[in-house]
Amino acid sequence: MTTSTQMEQVRNPKAMAFVLMFGAFIGLFSETALNMALTNIMEDFSILTATAQWLTTGYLLTLGILVPVSVLLIQWFTTKQLVVSSLIFSIIGTILAALAPNFTLLLIGRLIQAIGTGILLPLMMNVILLIFPIHKRGAVMGLMGLVITTAPAIGPTVAGVIVDTLDWTFIFWISLVLYAGLIGFGLKNIDNVSRITKPSIDVLSICLSTIGFGGLIYSLSSIAEKSFWSTQVYIPFFIGFIALVLFILRQLKMEQPMINLRVFKYPMFTLGTMLLFSGMLIVLSTAILLPIYLKGTLLLSAALAGLVLLPGSLLNALLSPIVGKLFDQFGAKKFLPFGYLLTLTGSIIFAVTISADTPIWQIILANMILFMGISMIIMPAQTNGLNQLPRNLYGDGSAVMNTLQQIAGATGTALAITLMTSGQKGYIENFPDSSPTEFLAAGIKYTFYFISAISFIGFISSLFIKRVRVSGS
Repeated sequence: MTTSTQMEQVRNPKAMAFVLMFGAFIGLFSETALNMALTNIMEDFSILTATAQWLTTGYLLTLGILVPVSVLLIQWFTTKQLVVSSLIFSIIGTILAALAPNFTLLLIGRLIQAIGTGILLPLMMNVILLIFPIHKRGAVMGLMGLVITTAPAIGPTVAGVIVDTLDWTFIFWISLVLYAGLIGFGLKNIDNVSRITKPSIDVLSICLSTIGFGGLIYSLSSIAEKSFWSTQVYIPFFIGFIALVLFILRQLKMEQPMINLRVFKYPMFTLGTMLLFSGMLIVLSTAILLPIYLKGTLLLSAALAGLVLLPGSLLNALLSPIVGKLFDQFGAKKFLPFGYLLTLTGSIIFAVTISADTPIWQIILANMILFMGISMIIMPAQTNGLNQLPRNLYGDGSAVMNTLQQIAGATGTALAITLMTSGQKGYIENFPDSSPTEFLAAGIKYTFYFISAISFIGFISSLFIKRVRVSGS
């Protein structure tokens, strides 16, 4: 398969890419950093796990809702305006979350943070596709894949040290310092590459996408506390489903849709998006489960729990740029099946070995195998899919991938907590005399069967991938 593209000339593409990637890194780090502090936050604000997980689910859900709108923002505002706006939103949300006296304000701060990240993520992908030549795209996308996967993966590790040595609020204070420094550096190094066309804004499409994604994720999250046939669960689910169907139909009929869903007529883009979705679902569901297991079952400190997860994160960080460079030579076909085979192996090890007294080395080994696989999934799936699109669809393709990527994270987080809770209840019914550490381990073990199934489906799907060869014009 062959497609063609052009590039935009900027003063310093490497510095520009650094600003976008580092800003995205801080935002994506925030996705999972609070996972290591959930038990502390639950104690401070006297809330349950199903409520506390909204700090992650709500963040991801806001990203998923906002990213489709970003296609319009890219066509209405300059690149520099969008970068500065995203950092300002992030700073305001970070300050509010750090100073929050109750859970409600903490959650509001997180959602404002997510607005900043939601503006920056699709902008990053779109700009990088425009400012680098074709023969360097694989390597640069490898670095972007490193940001997308390493930031949420390393979040619990860094946060664990912060929580034990300082306080969970310093997760926000440290992010604030980084954001402030990035604004000064970004103003000097960002050039405008967006084409300002100012298309009409379809408010109904925005409302339908918001209701659709919001209803489905809220429903999935609520199942952790109530049955599906509770009105609090099935009503939002069906409303969300209907809204999404109407959204899709509307986009296909509009001359200038909010998101051009015709990108899905390109088969490798469609398959790449599906594989990216399942890969991020694995990353984010694991990212919330393992901190809860290490702290709640094995009774490790936050810092030690973070160190247990560190080898997997480091291995992913090491391999992602290497995979990016090799991608230009070998293509996605060589990486995706092997990557999913590794995630399947790692998740099966978790499903088999997790208990109330599992040796730590087994957790480290399984996590390393799983994230070795992730390093071979995210970037190849993204790049191979986007390479098939013509230049005028980069923004739409980026928005679709980023939207579903965040929805995958929100879905994975919500389902992980829901399945964990369901597994705990089933174990308690069968073993009523079990200890809290035993039934917590049983719930997490149960959830890894689901993650194993997702990995298996991803492996089978990856066998159908075809390499897209890009030619310049």
